[in-house]
Amino acid sequence: RIMGKIIFYEDRNFQGRFYETSSDCAELTSFLSRCHSCRVESGCFMVYDRPNYMGNQYFIRRGEYADYMSMMGMSDCIRSCRMIPMYRGSYRMRIYERENFGGQMHECMDDCDSFMDRYRMSNCMSCHVMDGHWLMYEQPHYKGRMMYLRPGEYRNFRDMGYGGTKFMSMRRIMDSYH
Repeated sequence: RIMGKIIFYEDRNFQGRFYETSSDCAELTSFLSRCHSCRVESGCFMVYDRPNYMGNQYFIRRGEYADYMSMMGMSDCIRSCRMIPMYRGSYRMRIYERENFGGQMHECMDDCDSFMDRYRMSNCMSCHVMDGHWLMYEQPHYKGRMMYLRPGEYRNFRDMGYGGTKFMSMRRIMDSYH
């Protein structure tokens, strides 16, 4: 089975000490004093500028990221990462207008480039992911800050560090290993 593999480097342009992993890492500073570049050898990952999968996050696939901060507009170096598992099944998610699964509810099985256009919903504050792995975006058409969602219940995006963020579009993470 193909696994994802990522190598983190202390400095820009793949310089300095490095750390390689194929799994989630809640605190990269356990291994490196800082992290400013990375190389994804296979698979897909989310990288975060705070420990424990918090803060700004960014989706990266196979390739080289020589200067993480300037490319992604991050405020700090990479502090944690999640490997996104290979997934070939169906996709299903319920999105809710308010926290704790309140307000309007819509069940989605495919990408949605604008909650407003499709559902007349001006915000999404909680969701339940039944199947698949998804990215939610703060602006329509998959732009702006993003949030990775794997199967589970997400009762309040504010608790995840998204206090003032509205989410306006989302898409499935597909064919991550091509």
